[in-house]
Amino acid sequence: MLSRSAERLYWLARYLERTENTARLLSVYMNLMFDLPIDVEMSWRNLLTIFGAEERFFQLYEIPSEENTMRFLLTDTANPGSLFSCLNAARENIRTSREMMPDEAWQQVNEMYLFAKDNVDSSSNRRGRVLILNEIMRGCQRFTGFLSGAMSHNDALRFIRLGRSIERADMTTRILDIASVLLAEDRSDKMHQYETTLWMNVLKSSSALLMFRKRKHRRQINSGDVLDYLLKDPNFPRSVGHCISEAETYIKRLPKSEGLTDNLTTLAVSLMATDIHHITPVQLHELLDDIQVRLGVTHNQIASTWFLAAQ
Repeated sequence: MLSRSAERLYWLARYLERTENTARLLSVYMNLMFDLPIDVEMSWRNLLTIFGAEERFFQLYEIPSEENTMRFLLTDTANPGSLFSCLNAARENIRTSREMMPDEAWQQVNEMYLFAKDNVDSSSNRRGRVLILNEIMRGCQRFTGFLSGAMSHNDALRFIRLGRSIERADMTTRILDIASVLLAEDRSDKMHQYETTLWMNVLKSSSALLMFRKRKHRRQINSGDVLDYLLKDPNFPRSVGHCISEAETYIKRLPKSEGLTDNLTTLAVSLMATDIHHITPVQLHELLDDIQVRLGVTHNQIASTWFLAAQ
């Protein structure tokens, strides 16, 4: 496989996974903001923190209101991390790699892009945003399911799944970074009162609520169990631990992969050794930052081995 083809497939998967997770998070957070009392210390600015986009946002907008935040994260092409920007990047990568996968894969991504482009104006109201986000989530899931059932399990698919695993692990850590707000020692009584609702929505953002309840035998939802599940559970596809394990597997099945899994192996051992139930908010934030940094190291190793070196 050509280096540029592998790179496009890898980034196609990353951008589509980022698109789906952005849609998930915006949808759940929007519902959460409307369900909680106004005096609970959750704000639209928290979304910008999760995406690490505060600096860029305030270069373009003055106030992190609902309208401004949603426009910035959903449709603003001046924000390279917006849902529309990610979907556009995914479309460009698959457009130039169409010979590597079934025609229906290109059609699915192109239809999502055209749908989002045609409905940009409707995103200014809540009902319109809900319709767009739901359609994008369904489209991304259709794409993933189609490739699993209709594409040869070769190096091309391995690069796609590798990119998806890296991006999914990173996005899960960003979603969990909201826990620094939920667990803060100075949180209000009102925040404490609605803590179960907040953690339920964290689970919903990863489509993990039902699987979590089955795994935990319907016990009351608490922070330690949710964090442990989304960070460590080896069987849930969106947990960080599962994504790291998947990434290791796909790397080992690719050529010239000697030594490339060492960083991920060290990360997995460190993660599993961490006592999530007794972690402080500061320690949790440091842990999530460390995971993101180590995932970045692995990404750089992937790029230098298969993308940049061959150019």
